Amino acid sequence: DVLPSPEGPAPSVSVTEIRQYLRAQGIPFHDGYSCLHTPSPFAREREAPQGAAPYTLFIDKTTGSFLCTATLAEGTWQDFQANVELRHHGVPLPGSAEPEEDTKRAREDARCIWERAMPLWELLDEEETQLTKAMFGISLVADATLKRFGVRYLRTAKSLVFPWLSPRDGSVRGVKLVAAERQEDAALYVEQTLPRPGSYRNLFGLPLISRRDTEVVLTGRELDAMALHQATGVPCLSLPRGPTCLPPSLLPYLEQFKRITLWLGDDLRAWEAAKLFARKLNVKRCSLVRPGDQLPRPLEALNQGLNLTKILRSALPASHKSIVSFRQLREEVFGELVNAEQVAGVKWARFPELNKLLKGHRRGELTIFTGPTGSGKTTFISEYALDLCMQGVCTLWGSFEISNIRLAKIMLTQFATQRLEDQLEQYDEWADRFEDLPLYFMTFHGQQNIKTVVDTMQHAVYVYDITHVVIDNLQFMMGHEQLSADR
Repeated sequence: DVLPSPEGPAPSVSVTEIRQYLRAQGIPFHDGYSCLHTPSPFAREREAPQGAAPYTLFIDKTTGSFLCTATLAEGTWQDFQANVELRHHGVPLPGSAEPEEDTKRAREDARCIWERAMPLWELLDEEETQLTKAMFGISLVADATLKRFGVRYLRTAKSLVFPWLSPRDGSVRGVKLVAAERQEDAALYVEQTLPRPGSYRNLFGLPLISRRDTEVVLTGRELDAMALHQATGVPCLSLPRGPTCLPPSLLPYLEQFKRITLWLGDDLRAWEAAKLFARKLNVKRCSLVRPGDQLPRPLEALNQGLNLTKILRSALPASHKSIVSFRQLREEVFGELVNAEQVAGVKWARFPELNKLLKGHRRGELTIFTGPTGSGKTTFISEYALDLCMQGVCTLWGSFEISNIRLAKIMLTQFATQRLEDQLEQYDEWADRFEDLPLYFMTFHGQQNIKTVVDTMQHAVYVYDITHVVIDNLQFMMGHEQLSADR
């Protein structure tokens, strides 16, 4: 997703200010893990699902954004305040906004695909069913499990179809198609979503969650959620983009759980993502399954005959006390030794020589590139960042010297590996693919207030799970005079 250029950053709001405003307006609320819960001014009694909780509006403690789970109305903190003012003046509040044309079209396409797909267990040929399940590595996943989660199969695309069902009325809002290619003993999954990844916010398995459930496991893939639920009976949900990001708009649906276990995958990136997401979810209620040779992802664990219940019980608490002993660290130290290559970071695919020098991209590290004007710093850094972004590293660009349009043009050309000026008929195809990258741009240009830039970065880290920030370049951001004075 490329972040659209807003007219200006939304004013930040603290949770203290939110609480003060709600009290001043006489709006009852109670504290949740990530959100404040209030009665929804959007939900009329006839719209609320039968037996639904009365507090159906959730206000994000970090951003102030709100979501009404009864009507799916959502917006910023400023939108919420405006609606409160309208209500005080007796103006009826609107329900959820009409979806945009692109969203409508994507939903229609998703419904068409869903209707054309058929339940995997209802294929006419039993042999075809078994071969298909073997191709996806789900031979041990029972038909009853596939049926419970509502999974279908699209013959023409040779893809499993996972539905995104509206929590409001159960209608199909989107689908994820997953194709599989066998590589030796493993399956390589290729995903496609409708709508596009940036708008696909499906917590797969959510319709199976009851209000009485207080524990849930979050997985990185739909197949993992099904395998884990089948083996343990524990409520399981799959994140829409796996370990890439946890959109804040999904947090309200996770507020009811007192315990959340994150089992996102079998590599170090999944482990790092789990720790990041736990902070967003409130670490006190989160536990993490550490990946490793003995702890593969849930589907592989099922196929290997491992005890998944035992693995869940061995999950580590996400929160730590201020002082720990080596005994509490020894498993993590062992994990770093076993996964030395992964600890080195995400490798560059386009710059093998750079891997020898830097080993890989690691979170929490600062790399400075220097060079005279015109030496190609921006051109190199754009491809350097693009390489990582194409591997799923969520990237935020701060281009203080050249415009975002020019930067995006450079990166798109590098992405397509050809001059699109000579191939304009291919522009839309490459632009569509480029748009699906987890890539965002800050809208600043020239000298800026450092606090404003840092606040924007922090906001992006929370909302978009940014793990790579690029500043180009430092002297333009800070100004020549200030940089010289602070040298």
